[in-house]
Amino acid sequence: MKSLKFFLIITAFIGSVYLVLPARRNFPDLPGALKSVEPGDTVQIANVSAYYTDMPRHEVVDFYTNYFSHSSFLEIPLITYKLNQPPERIREVLRDTQASTYVEEVVHPLRESVFISGFEWNNDPFTSPERRAKNILFLNGKTYRFKVTLYYQESKVWQRLLIFYSCLIIIYFLFTAYVRLFKLWSEK
Repeated sequence: MKSLKFFLIITAFIGSVYLVLPARRNFPDLPGALKSVEPGDTVQIANVSAYYTDMPRHEVVDFYTNYFSHSSFLEIPLITYKLNQPPERIREVLRDTQASTYVEEVVHPLRESVFISGFEWNNDPFTSPERRAKNILFLNGKTYRFKVTLYYQESKVWQRLLIFYSCLIIIYFLFTAYVRLFKLWSEK
């Protein structure tokens, strides 16, 4: 039991440090992209920005994953993983009119996420091929292949800590209950 308590105390300390580290919030502009000034892509919805670009999906996702995977405090690396979501997912978390052909979510477990939604006008699965020309992304005399929208979804520190400590308490009680059951079975 002492080793369990020691393990939980060490885990609580390391987990608390991880959960209170500040994340990067102000995402840089996508290199070589035109920042969108359309309604809903600027200040109308908090934590949203959008860009017109020809940069392929993997480069966009890698660019923002590399930026987001470190804390703004001393560049400390954070646990980060990517989830490939269906295009409809962005309509659930951001707005129901969001056009999208791909959505990737970059996650810091128990902390926050950034959704990277890309819309490729000539590869839209929700529009028939003969009607896709109406979705063309033509701005300032240039046609762009993609419109990339970022949505940063954050949580409050007290929420993170509450869930984390609740999990630790549940683990403690489950483990002690398992030990008691094991002792009862071994006595028989």
